[in-house]
Amino acid sequence: MTNLLSIITFLPIVAAGILAMFLRGNDAAAQKNAKWLALIATTATFLISLFLLAGFDPSNTGFQFVEDHQWIMGLRYKMGVDGISILFVMLTTFLMPLTILSTWDVSTRVKEYMIAFLVLEGLMIGVFAALDLILFYLFFEAGLIPMFLIIGIWGGANRIYASFKFFLYTFIGSVLMLVAMIAMARMAGTTDIAQLLAFDFPSDTTRVLGLTVVGGMQTLLFLAFFASFAVKMPMWPVHTWLPDAHVQAPTAGSVVLAAVLLKMGGYGFLRFSLPMFPVAADLLQPLVLWLSAIAIVYTSLVALAQSDMKKLIAYSSVAHMGFVTMGIFAANQQGLDGAIFQMLSHGFISGALFLCVGVIYDRMHTREIDAYGGLVNRMPVYALVFMFFTMANVGLPGTSGFVGEFLTLMGTFRANTWVAFVAATGVILSAAYALWLYRRVTMGALIKESLRTITDMTPREKWIFVPLIAMTLILGVYPRLVTDITGPSVEALLVNFHDALPQAAADDDLAQAGVSH
Repeated sequence: MTNLLSIITFLPIVAAGILAMFLRGNDAAAQKNAKWLALIATTATFLISLFLLAGFDPSNTGFQFVEDHQWIMGLRYKMGVDGISILFVMLTTFLMPLTILSTWDVSTRVKEYMIAFLVLEGLMIGVFAALDLILFYLFFEAGLIPMFLIIGIWGGANRIYASFKFFLYTFIGSVLMLVAMIAMARMAGTTDIAQLLAFDFPSDTTRVLGLTVVGGMQTLLFLAFFASFAVKMPMWPVHTWLPDAHVQAPTAGSVVLAAVLLKMGGYGFLRFSLPMFPVAADLLQPLVLWLSAIAIVYTSLVALAQSDMKKLIAYSSVAHMGFVTMGIFAANQQGLDGAIFQMLSHGFISGALFLCVGVIYDRMHTREIDAYGGLVNRMPVYALVFMFFTMANVGLPGTSGFVGEFLTLMGTFRANTWVAFVAATGVILSAAYALWLYRRVTMGALIKESLRTITDMTPREKWIFVPLIAMTLILGVYPRLVTDITGPSVEALLVNFHDALPQAAADDDLAQAGVSH
């Protein structure tokens, strides 16, 4: 159990190395072997991660399963999970076998395709488990490479543009985060995240380049991290890379991008922005809340105007991530619990919606909404599955989508009533674009000649959706499965956050008194 996190993190990467070194040829047998090895590796990773969940103690708000070893150049290899990060690790390991199953019809560079996803899984787990700044940054940035290749090699006609836009947007923001990390290490004398959480970064007002910066160094560090995490979420107005990336990415790439990669931004806010820079987070809370509300309403309206199914769901993802940032920066128990719940729920629901698009794209090779209509007449099982996840995406009570949105709105209402009011209109708009999409694709008479021979879902496709349906329902009717794990860690974060604010104000008053004296 002492090296459980390392095993979970590096097992997929080791499997990728085995594929790269020992699997030769590109015939049907070699392709099949590559798929099976990837499926076995991701399934084994998920099964091993269950031991992590089984051995986790929610009442312990510190980091558990900690591994701490000397690494290179004075740096340390330190891994661990708490109540906030463990469920993101579980989300990643749960979804990857289903993602590999969805790629079973891929026939182009299959070995390389599987290697990219296996490496990506290991790097994503590493992001959620890293307890050292530099280690976190390496995992965080290295994850760009396999996704860049997945979009750029196996994507659509405009894949090169989309892959470079994805890479540049996310990389440029992360450069500022690296500068901030170096500054933090110099000030605190350590790169250990656990120690940095207890370090009091300066928050007294200062002047930089002739400008007065309220919150001082905390504000500057917060903004540097914000530049990276806001792009990763993505928040409005730096969201434009996401629809292009989703449209051009293959189905499996869209699933991983929406279900896991976007969550790294939210996780970063929870791990760094709130606990390490509480004064800056409190100062900039109104700005982030209003940016989140604008994102929810604006991207929902844009989704209504889309003619491409993937692009519509991509804009829907931006809107739902708006609820996440809104809940996080509400800075109360309901808001943070709701934000974490919303991220996990969105992982299941958005991943399933992109898989739904993939099912009919594999048959018709088009994502244009106008190319479909009346599919319920030929694909009743597909219509039922698509309806279920459409309702979950809207936030139907009884599904996990309702719980996350309800909690974030409750938390935001306590922090800012007007922001909550504006954001609530997004719930209505989400019903408008989601039901509009469903009606156009599945309902009505089957009048298009090209659809008369379309076939319903295969047994493999049905089995992919079964675990996603189960998790969406289980979390919808029994959300304590999540909140019992996250609750104590969130409560501890908030206690430290709110305790830091009056202390910082008192220190600032003393400093001003000393200057006047």
